[in-house]
Amino acid sequence: MKRGILVLLSLSVLVAVGYFTASKWAIRHETVTFIDPARGNRPVAVAIAVRRDKEMQANADMITLPVAVLNHGNTVKNSEYSFLANVFAARGYLALSPQHDLPSDPPMVTKPGELYVGRLPQIQRGVANIHFAIDEMKKIQPHANYDKLTMVGHSMGGDISMYFAKEYPEHIKKVVTLDNLRVPFMTDGKFKILSFRSKDTQFKPDPGVVPDPEQCEKSDITVVDTGFQHNDMRDTGPDQAKTAIQTMLDKFLSDTDSQLAPVDTKKPKIVEPAPGSLSALSPPASKSPRAVTN
Repeated sequence: MKRGILVLLSLSVLVAVGYFTASKWAIRHETVTFIDPARGNRPVAVAIAVRRDKEMQANADMITLPVAVLNHGNTVKNSEYSFLANVFAARGYLALSPQHDLPSDPPMVTKPGELYVGRLPQIQRGVANIHFAIDEMKKIQPHANYDKLTMVGHSMGGDISMYFAKEYPEHIKKVVTLDNLRVPFMTDGKFKILSFRSKDTQFKPDPGVVPDPEQCEKSDITVVDTGFQHNDMRDTGPDQAKTAIQTMLDKFLSDTDSQLAPVDTKKPKIVEPAPGSLSALSPPASKSPRAVTN
């Protein structure tokens, strides 16, 4: 058992080193700001991460880049999920992270009893930001597949991702959420869903958001109980949490991006990660300078 844990830890370290190296040398990071005249000249900043060699091939019309849209949590910047953007970019994706809220936006007010606890206007604003950002990105990088998106999001960003998938399922390839709390999962099985869940007494999903194990099995939904805190799931979280999430996300992408991969119908859809992967590492308390609010 100890040897198995050491092997898994070693693999996690190798993944972390790989993404650090890729981020430093092979992945180009840029932030561009678009102005939306239809919404009072609202600025929408988009953090872009893309592998340099893949971008060159796309610009030469040799390949079409798959697209992942990363959505940040409430009160968190779009630039604070580079550990996720690097996983997608390293795999050849064009990773886009729109900034959904602005200092000038009115504060979000929780309203128990209302749809998504009163968060619908903010969620819809996020969806509008995604549509606008995609339309503008088509002008900058036309050699990308904007018709089939991988939606990714943490906390409120996870709810935006799931709501977008609900409204536009024909444009979704897969969905990855990290502790979304309000918008229920899609269960029609049209695309694969991976969701990382925290072990946090303060942040609990609303009833009916996360399907039960039987429904997950039917709908091709994989739920990972991480043992980490809600606010560990971004760049300011502990390296232990980020590396473990990167490792499992990379495996998920490896399985789903390969059309030749066999389908394992016996795979459990709600899982406790293997020792040395996530929950068995006894994660430390979050050292985040500020909390995501939900």
